[in-house]
Amino acid sequence: MADVAAGVTSTYDRMKEVKEFDESKVGVKGLADSGIISIPRFFVHPPETISDLKKPSQACTTKSIPVIDLAHLKYSPLERQKLVAEIKEATATWGFFQVINHGVPVSVLDETINAIGAFHDQPQEVRAKHYKRQESEGVMYATNNDLYRAKAATWHDSLLVWLSPEKVRAKEEEIPEICRKEVLAWESHATKVAEALFELLSEGLGVEAGRFKELGFLGGKALVGHCYPYCPRPDLTVGITSHTDSGLTVLLQNQVAGLQVKHGDEWVNVEPIPGALTINIGDFIQIISNDNYTSVEHRVLANPCKEPRISVVIFFNVGNRGDSEYFGPLEELVSAEKPRLYRKFTVLEFQKNFLSKGLDSKSIIEQFKLPREA
Repeated sequence: MADVAAGVTSTYDRMKEVKEFDESKVGVKGLADSGIISIPRFFVHPPETISDLKKPSQACTTKSIPVIDLAHLKYSPLERQKLVAEIKEATATWGFFQVINHGVPVSVLDETINAIGAFHDQPQEVRAKHYKRQESEGVMYATNNDLYRAKAATWHDSLLVWLSPEKVRAKEEEIPEICRKEVLAWESHATKVAEALFELLSEGLGVEAGRFKELGFLGGKALVGHCYPYCPRPDLTVGITSHTDSGLTVLLQNQVAGLQVKHGDEWVNVEPIPGALTINIGDFIQIISNDNYTSVEHRVLANPCKEPRISVVIFFNVGNRGDSEYFGPLEELVSAEKPRLYRKFTVLEFQKNFLSKGLDSKSIIEQFKLPREA
């Protein structure tokens, strides 16, 4: 494979190199472990992607996403109302927040991170047994789920485990043994957190607490365990490019920074807080809320640290819905003062559009937005 330091002048066959890398099954972790001092050319991003990578640490050090204490859930109805207001404000203005006192024991958080880290830290030949590109069901381990679709690859490997609906759920024996127990335990804990947050988000919209659950937002679950190993040229690539998510995202990460959130025109660093979970809402929820909540672009920088950045994400999306069922802004949120902003669509249509767009900011929102009246 050619790299950026080799000075190769012959015709560059990008797809050939991508295919060779993919078929080697070494992953980004394998490249990092080999001691390379440069990166393969297909990981190098164009200037418009990497031109602002150094700015956040200089310009955004005073800003941070909201931190919300979920311990107030246990207190009086008045305290709950305050909590609902906090989450509504955070989701409307940032689209992201961190939660503390969420009820998950620190030991569980540590075990989950350590187990996913242990999977990625296995010898290459052991990891390679799970390497494949069938991302619609079961288990998939690979570098970049969009490796063949993206214009440039990003510096991370991922273990994807489908948890629901049942027709795509991974069989227990498919989940790598080294992290199987922890993955299944984390599913249970993260789902409880998501269920509580969906209730608070519903109440923030002024609808019944169970509204998001009734819509099926706990019916589609996928866990992704990312590894961002050391990158020798973090100035030339990124960990994950700027993108938005689909539904509700619950993120657990170790103490290696790298996640950034776009707030206005600035990129803001999301500093890891020990014991905290990072939450964000995606495009589907922005549409359902008729723009009361906002889905925000975020990215992960390439990791300049020798210690890998490990993150464990569970995406909660609408599942088990037929193609004859249409979604759009909740009728309770549409009025003469706040007209409908998006057209109706099926889950299948949304998923096809969302997956085909790749990691390219918020184009899905524009596809479903109704034209403004003159």
